[in-house]
Amino acid sequence: MKESGPARMREIDRYDGGVGWIAYPEERMGRASHAVVGENGGVWVLDPVDADGVDALLSEYGDLAGVVVLLDRHKRDAAAIARRHDVSVYVPDWMSGVASELDAPIERVHVDLGDSGFGIHKLIDNPLWQEAALYGEHDGTLVVPEALGTVEYFTAGDATLGVHPALRLKPPRTLRRFTPERLLVGHGEGVLQDAAKEISDALDRSRRSAPRLYAQTARSMLLG
Repeated sequence: MKESGPARMREIDRYDGGVGWIAYPEERMGRASHAVVGENGGVWVLDPVDADGVDALLSEYGDLAGVVVLLDRHKRDAAAIARRHDVSVYVPDWMSGVASELDAPIERVHVDLGDSGFGIHKLIDNPLWQEAALYGEHDGTLVVPEALGTVEYFTAGDATLGVHPALRLKPPRTLRRFTPERLLVGHGEGVLQDAAKEISDALDRSRRSAPRLYAQTARSMLLG
């Protein structure tokens, strides 16, 4: 599911206000990282997996303002990139067990991510899973690090976007509050057109397509 060692970065999700990359394009987990540009400039790096070429890619968009952790399990290489660029790692103020494990300066965030125009919104908060979504009304970008994804084990049949397998029976319907132009996810390539409709469709079919997804995933695991 997850690769390690020398990374062979592949760029994804490029648009005027941001870009993404998958450090290990061949892994089944499809861990995706992103950088978004704030309303007043400055680059914010989200849940990053480091790789050769990342700094050059980020420099196309400006100087780093900070690194953000949106999922408690996505500490990834946030601290290493923050130290390299002499910036802080930003963590939601309600998220526990993350800041103490990051070897970098920490800033706690309630909602507003500095003056970036992006807000950090609580999506899931329980003892097993803490996840925030990042949304910028100024450019219509929504980032969902785990609850939604586009890789194979999130999607059933010919769907391009799906709810995480563990959330299929109780999907995070609070995502309907957002009306994004584009969606960036933590696993797979983003949805750069008709994102709001794609999200609504994914939530609507989450339960009824769950058996098909579970069968599809089991078959894939058995056949390798």
